[in-house]
Amino acid sequence: MSRRIPDRWFLLLALPLLLAVPGCAHTDPPPPPEVRAGRPDRGATLIAQYGCGSCHTIPGIDRANGLVGPPLTRFGSRSYIAGKLVNNADNLQHWITDPQAVVPGNAMPDLGVSPIDAQDIAAYLYTLD
Repeated sequence: MSRRIPDRWFLLLALPLLLAVPGCAHTDPPPPPEVRAGRPDRGATLIAQYGCGSCHTIPGIDRANGLVGPPLTRFGSRSYIAGKLVNNADNLQHWITDPQAVVPGNAMPDLGVSPIDAQDIAAYLYTLD
């Protein structure tokens, strides 16, 4: 004859596990990336000067309504850059200064963006979250 555990004992034993599982599944999202030394105000000006808006839609930039590249809305909340690089400051600056080195043959041209300009452009893009 098998011995059966009463249902109430089963519930008492299972309850702590049921309460613990949802806590394990929830993690807070990481903070948005940022460029600590960058100047977002200067970045916005540079985005206009380099003509980034001719290919991208970029909030806060006049006439930045291009449809060639992806819209850069909520850029700070994105996980990846160009589908290849984890979205962080170093990777974004690398992408901005030399996109062909990251994804050869992609549509983004090498615009000759200097490292300091890329830093400020990245700082602006990270305000878009």
